[in-house]
Amino acid sequence: MHLSDILLQSGSATEGLKFFGMKLINTEDLISLLVRFSMNLTVIIIIVIGLYAKTSRRKDFFFSFICISMGIFLICFLLVNVKLELGFALGLFAVFSIIRYRTDSIPIKEMTYLFVVIVVSVINALANKKISYAELFTTNLLIVGGMYILERFLNLRQELTYRILYEKIENVQAGMEEELLADLKLRTGIDIKRFEIERIDFMRDVAYINIYFEVNGNKKAEMR
Repeated sequence: MHLSDILLQSGSATEGLKFFGMKLINTEDLISLLVRFSMNLTVIIIIVIGLYAKTSRRKDFFFSFICISMGIFLICFLLVNVKLELGFALGLFAVFSIIRYRTDSIPIKEMTYLFVVIVVSVINALANKKISYAELFTTNLLIVGGMYILERFLNLRQELTYRILYEKIENVQAGMEEELLADLKLRTGIDIKRFEIERIDFMRDVAYINIYFEVNGNKKAEMR
């Protein structure tokens, strides 16, 4: 006898019991929740640990990706059969739209992984009975496989940026790009790939410069 049959038989006795108008247990939905949640969490771990971690040392995003995935999955799964009134639905999305992290801007690659994590969670949660588990598994496999191919063949590296205040204003002139880059590398100890002069303050004789560098090639910058 399969585990699902045992759970269905054991839950049949309490299937009709309610507490304040809510069923104590719905065995079929509970099994579906556990199976889909396990599959979704497995896929997300493969994406985050197996793919993202290979090209990035930003472990602070591991926690965020996995937690956001679990939260999105559970919200979508539990509300898929709930009929929301228009006003409540608009208010719910308005609340989500104004919530944001009070941190530095997220790099493009991290935003892409965050988008994929949300998409995978929504797909796994909202797939109805018209979609088989084979189709759902294939969809997840295509997403993971596509990301693996892109990471493997494009060999994308994570790029970070720092905004620094530079006081040698004589180097911030046309034709002095090489001298400026050499001085920035010497002072920061970072293998800077490129830089952008954001603005120059002639009143204070300083310039605001954004420097760009690859994380994997700068151990010193990773610890900051």
